[in-house]
Amino acid sequence: MTPFGIVYTLHVLSALVWVGGMFFAWMVLRPAAMKALEGPARLKLWVEVFQGFFRWVWVAVVLLPISGVGMIHLQYAGFETAPRYVQVMMGLYVVMTALFIRIQALMLPELRIAVTAQDWPAGAAVLGRIRRLVGINLMVGLVLVAIAAARPMF
Repeated sequence: MTPFGIVYTLHVLSALVWVGGMFFAWMVLRPAAMKALEGPARLKLWVEVFQGFFRWVWVAVVLLPISGVGMIHLQYAGFETAPRYVQVMMGLYVVMTALFIRIQALMLPELRIAVTAQDWPAGAAVLGRIRRLVGINLMVGLVLVAIAAARPMF
């Protein structure tokens, strides 16, 4: 495998983990949890799910720019000569990362506090806000993947 192939594979796998994880959580896990679990159990589940999933998202948050910059340097002379779609993808990555950090640094601690205090209405409100931001991030991620899939082949 070529150096570009290795870097590209890491890049795609990182995006798959992040965007695919959000898709699974939004489209499969959330509806199943709504049907199968009462409010308190559902909130406890989400605290655990976020804790585990966010570890993997941090791996993606680190690997995506490293592998992206690596591909730019292996394929182009630098950022200036990279195609416009690459620059758009970089901007969308920044948006996704900002939303993720907001959820993890500000909202998840608030959810943990509510669950620990067994303040179920407060926990449900926080989870609702998290769900909206994850939905926005999922949409941004799907747009980013669509841009990558539609780009001119290397």
